[in-house]
Order: sequence, then structure tokens, then C-alpha cells
Amino acid sequence: MIELLLLTTVPVMFFAAQGVPGVGLVAATVVGGIFSAGSASVFNCVYDRDIDEQMRRTRRRALPRHVVTPRAALIFGSVLAALSVVVLGLFVNWLSAGLSLAANAFYVFVYTMLLKRRTTQNIVWGGIAGCFPTLIGWTAVTNQVSWEPLILFMVVFFWTPPHTWALALRYREDYKQVDVPMLPVVKSARHVGGQIVAYSWIMVATSLLMWPVADTGWLYPVAAIALGVVFLVQAHQLHARAKGTEDLTKIRPMQLFHSSNLYLSLLFVALAVDPLLR
Repeated sequence: MIELLLLTTVPVMFFAAQGVPGVGLVAATVVGGIFSAGSASVFNCVYDRDIDEQMRRTRRRALPRHVVTPRAALIFGSVLAALSVVVLGLFVNWLSAGLSLAANAFYVFVYTMLLKRRTTQNIVWGGIAGCFPTLIGWTAVTNQVSWEPLILFMVVFFWTPPHTWALALRYREDYKQVDVPMLPVVKSARHVGGQIVAYSWIMVATSLLMWPVADTGWLYPVAAIALGVVFLVQAHQLHARAKGTEDLTKIRPMQLFHSSNLYLSLLFVALAVDPLLR
């Protein structure tokens, strides 16, 4: 996930620069982003260590295995957060540093501590933290926020539920065991599939807004349409397979999960290459 979030940062920098941004600027933004995302992940692991011990997907993490103490992890996470702010503030700009710190705080306090264990909408609103790299990549180059990164922010926002719910379908028994109300835990696979289809349509439609708003070249809209069609077909196929069954071997949710990673990666790569072709 950290790699994927960074992959939404660097291409935005290329598009904001309408070419190749400075190597030093990209390096500082990437390093600061790694520290920030790493810090948020560490804090998440500290807070969720009780349920991580019980879940198949997470029980091999360092804290559930007692390889690292909670105190040491808190210190490590705090150091990473501080380094992120310093690196981004001194070598990029303070707007990007502030946005990075806000994303970290939102992920820890709003998603992990407030939403995750209380509502089926946890990853819908909690996923906002993962949208911030689009803003950070843009502000790293321009030192201001505009409509273009906000549209990309919304693309990632609407991408997050299909991506995460597909994974949660695969591990719904884990979430059920620890009373985390992910949507696949409290609703049928058919219902989840319907929600995935709905968010996928909105995501694809939002991605196409970049064409008129940002006045892109031909590559980005072609890629957005082609990738969107493939994603929508797979979302509808998952929904069709989920009708009348809860058997995960028939629903095959991980197909969509892996495809969603590829979709977002290729969409943002197209965004980065688009200005280079003009």
C-alpha cells in the first residue's frame, strides 16, 4: 500500500510540472512520503495489536509476535513522523509537510481509532487519508492546491472502497472474529458486489473529469477509458458471481483486488507520461 500511495505521488508531480520535475525534489517528496506512510502504519499496528494477534492476515506482524514492544514501536513511529515533516518542510515546502502530517493524523485518529471498529463506512471515510498523496505531489511542485489534484483526490477516494472491500471479502471471517464491522462482515456478498459496482462507475466517471479540467493530451483520456472499461467489466463480473452464493472460491474477490492495484498504477503512469508526449 505504501508503494501504491507513492505511485500516486510521483506521477502527479510530473503532470504538475508538465514535464520532468527536479530529481532532488522528487527524491525529497518520496522520502518524506515513505516516512509519513511508515509512521501511520506503525501507529496503526500499535493500536490494533490486540486484533492483529487474532487475524490470519496480520498475526505475523512484529507486534503480535512480540518481536517489538509497543513502546519501541511508538517511539519509532514518532521519529518517522518527525522526520517526514522535517524532510518535506525543509526540502519540499511547508504546505506539503502540513498535508502529509494531516494525512498521518487522519489515518491514525479518524480511521484507526474512531471509525474502523464502529461502522461499515470505516474505509469509505477513513480512506481519505490515502487520497492525500495526490495533493502532496501537486503542492510539492506548485506550492498550491487547485482543481486538478482535487479531482485525482476523488479518483482515489472512490477507488478505495472497491479495492478494500474486495480484500475484506477474502478475509471477512478474520474481521468477523474480531468484531470489525467491515461491509462484507455485516452484508451479503451480493450487496457488497453491488456497492463495488456503484463506486467503480463513479470512480471511472471522476477520472474522466481530468481531461476537460486539466486540458490533458490524448494519452490520459484514452488510458482512463480503456482501464475504466476493464475495471467495470471485472466489477460487474464479481457482482454476478456473488449473486446467490457466499462461496469465496466462486466469487474470487482477489481478482478484483489485484486488478484494482494495476488500474490505479497504470492510470497514474498515463497521467505522468501524458505531458511528455505533447
